[in-house]
Amino acid sequence: MDFSSFLTSLGTSFLIFVVLMLLFAWLSRKPGNSVIYYPNRILKGMDPWEGGKRTRNPFAWIREAITSSEDDVISMSGVDSAVYLVFLSTALGILVLSGIVLLLVLLPVAATDNNLKLSANSSTSNGTFNDLDKLSMGNVKANSERLWAFLIATYWVSFVTYYLSWKAYKHVSGLRAAALKSPDVKVEQFAVLVRDIPAVPEGKTRKEQVDSYFKGIYPDTFYRSMVVTDIKQVTKIWVELEGYKKKLARAEAIYEQSKTTGSPEGKRPMNKTGFLGLVGKKVDSIEYYNEKINELIPKLEAEQKVTLREKQQASALVFFTSRVTAAAAGQSLHDQMVDSWTVIDAPEPRQIIWKNLLIKFYSREIRQYVVYIIVALTILFYMIPIGLISAVTTLKNLVKYLSFLKPIVDIVAIKTVLEAYLPQLALIIFLALLPKLLLYLSKAEGIPSQSHAVRAASGKYFYFTILNVFIGVTVGGTLFDTFKTIEDEPKTCFHISKEPSKQCNFLPDLCGSQVRIISCSCLLFCFHFLFILFLFFT
Repeated sequence: MDFSSFLTSLGTSFLIFVVLMLLFAWLSRKPGNSVIYYPNRILKGMDPWEGGKRTRNPFAWIREAITSSEDDVISMSGVDSAVYLVFLSTALGILVLSGIVLLLVLLPVAATDNNLKLSANSSTSNGTFNDLDKLSMGNVKANSERLWAFLIATYWVSFVTYYLSWKAYKHVSGLRAAALKSPDVKVEQFAVLVRDIPAVPEGKTRKEQVDSYFKGIYPDTFYRSMVVTDIKQVTKIWVELEGYKKKLARAEAIYEQSKTTGSPEGKRPMNKTGFLGLVGKKVDSIEYYNEKINELIPKLEAEQKVTLREKQQASALVFFTSRVTAAAAGQSLHDQMVDSWTVIDAPEPRQIIWKNLLIKFYSREIRQYVVYIIVALTILFYMIPIGLISAVTTLKNLVKYLSFLKPIVDIVAIKTVLEAYLPQLALIIFLALLPKLLLYLSKAEGIPSQSHAVRAASGKYFYFTILNVFIGVTVGGTLFDTFKTIEDEPKTCFHISKEPSKQCNFLPDLCGSQVRIISCSCLLFCFHFLFILFLFFT
């Protein structure tokens, strides 16, 4: 991308930003959209448009975010919003402190060298370098002492990232601890989720089994239990029953209204019993809906009894009278066998994935390994379909296969925009779909809560990004470059000594500065790896 293409791309992105901000300003002023744009203000009993145009405009959040304290954010939006702001401030700190070195030191170091100018007429470059390339490390000559500036800058960015991440980690841990100690208690803090309950002993129900088990371990703080039950059939009958009740209420309202607009006796509503009320026998609506309701009520009661007797699952929610006991129970083993009485902290009721509670222990283990294999294959081979799609969707190939686009593509402005965005289109689409795929795979593992599944998907995405950057860019790029060099100049790639004792040395000759830089890079990679392990295990 040359400098003009860069400016065009920047201008296009800014124009999109302005359009989206104006669209936000227009939609946020609509009274019906207040529940979407200002839900927290409504929940707190505040006026969504308090302050008028001075506070309710596209840029008002910037002033509010700067002037609001962390306690204000927590009281208004919760701990999650405060953690997100900590993340944003950490990222901004990394950007600013890194930019001090990268912009003020590395740009002059690269711009004042002339490696690209010397290489402009080489057989490999063909003079394709532009002004932006002069600001990169590619403009520094090989084996130059200037390369140390880039290595030191890498250490500086790494140190800044480690330090600010460590500070943010401690701060977020403190926020979480304060939230757990808060007097504003939540129901799930008094409960644990129990899975893999053994078979019910003869003469007991599932609820009696769970109650007696936990009452024996926590006699003073056990409160009650709720056994997870498969209520699909009951729910189906109940939904049908509620539908007929609503239709009956509507039919009775129409009948009462007809008494005031027509004859005193009124006109009883009629409907057809067939598909969508368009075909079938015509009947009195009120009598028909009453008959259906009278049929479904005993059917629902009978199904409820069968469900409580036969469809209780091997999972339950156990409640205690103490938060400390619930926290301790969620972190303790309750059986000698790992596949029985699995106890974890209870998630919020709205977060529970109920269908995953039915999955047994060994089934979850198998699902987990299968998902890991799928994710590993996705990480290793995702570049193949993206590369093929990107190769087909280049500007040159589009003009070749879709010749009617040639007059449009020849316009300089459109051509510049397409050259900036078209090669990345496949990657952008894939990366947009990737989180949804990883979230689906995480739920398929049998994870019991939405938030846990999101966290698992985020971990997979993290490994996807790290491994692809390392394997795809560093290792893969270096490997293919080496193969290309061997193919083009096989005689000059390796130095083989004429002495028989040194015939086994097939390593290329490296100068001292190269060895030092490679050693420091390996050391830096080790620091990265250890820091990732620290964050993972703590």
